[in-house]
Amino acid sequence: MSFGLGHGRPLDVTGVGRSQKDLPPPEAGRLGPAHFFPARPDAPFELEIGSGKGTFLLQEAPSHPDINYLGIEYAGEFYRYAADRLRRAGIPNVQMLYADAVEFVRLWLADGCCSVVHLYFSDPWPKARHHKRRVVQDATLREFRRVLRPGGELRLVTDHDDLWSWYEDHVARNVHLFDRLDFARPASAADGEVVGTNFERKYRREGRPFRAVTLRRK
Repeated sequence: MSFGLGHGRPLDVTGVGRSQKDLPPPEAGRLGPAHFFPARPDAPFELEIGSGKGTFLLQEAPSHPDINYLGIEYAGEFYRYAADRLRRAGIPNVQMLYADAVEFVRLWLADGCCSVVHLYFSDPWPKARHHKRRVVQDATLREFRRVLRPGGELRLVTDHDDLWSWYEDHVARNVHLFDRLDFARPASAADGEVVGTNFERKYRREGRPFRAVTLRRK
């Protein structure tokens, strides 16, 4: 499906974007930051799941040039649009991956390699029969803990009441994995914003409430 995000302009992902199908097979070994940032493999590494149009990365990464960011997006048009935006902005510490984020984390990502996992305004999959598609599950929380370094953080934000209840239930029964902290909004967010994504700005105009939490790996 095309969303026409480029408004007729070709979207170029050269140097910024890559696809899950081009990754080495999982049996070849897990991937760490060095695979995506070979020139600075030891820099802190943060993952954003569901980057959408790339707005969070576009405003956050320049503020932290010492951190490497990998954005993951499974909708092809949004992936291409975000990667093209980041390429044109010339931000060297960001890469985009066109992939299923849960599969990538489970099958490819190395243990203890992430400082932060950002999950903002994830698809709520509101129908009960689709709840298994939600990113946060007991199994994925265990995977997030595995890929986070000790003290690393999983940061969650949503506008969806039922998804927030889902988060609350899963956090409560996985207290052995994470400590619960108040969410500290990033410095790149504008006044009154939680994180400043496109989804947040759209939903704020609609008057929706936002809920957020930070989970720190025990």
